[in-house]
Amino acid sequence: MPTPSSLHDAFVDEIKDLYDAEQQLTKALPKMAKGAANSDLRNALEAHLEETREHVSRLEQVFDLLDEPAKGKHCAGIAGIIKEGSEALEKLDPSALLDACIIAGGQRAEHYEMAAYGTVVAWAETLELPEVAELLSKTLAEEKAADETLTTLAEDGINEAATAGDSEERKAGAAQGRHKAK
Repeated sequence: MPTPSSLHDAFVDEIKDLYDAEQQLTKALPKMAKGAANSDLRNALEAHLEETREHVSRLEQVFDLLDEPAKGKHCAGIAGIIKEGSEALEKLDPSALLDACIIAGGQRAEHYEMAAYGTVVAWAETLELPEVAELLSKTLAEEKAADETLTTLAEDGINEAATAGDSEERKAGAAQGRHKAK
């Protein structure tokens, strides 16, 4: 991809990046949901998967409005976030600890998307593309709501449940450390 020579070029490039990000997430979210031990978390991830499919559809509408082909550009940012989250899914059994890690990865993705969608909404408004800005604003609002849902789930018990056994492990580790020091 050549270096953008205008805000419009940069805007289209960012839309392509988001299109790929959303498509990557449609593949990652079912794996996250499957790994979740908490049914509320699983349900939230499954609901956000449906929203993410709608995000892809909205981006296709944006491409149509811009008279551009609906084509993604590899989103390395989301790819890295998904890779980090996948490591927890591979290493941990379904548990509150895994749920806390799933939430952490999900929130990383949501914050990445909120930053990107916030940018493209502002650019669409600057480029005087109100219909495009409206579509992108809907997605931005849904990404913010998904982040809030994950925060609520974490604070309403998943993080606390994930600490079960932590104090015993710390005590054992501290005792082991004292034993080695003697």
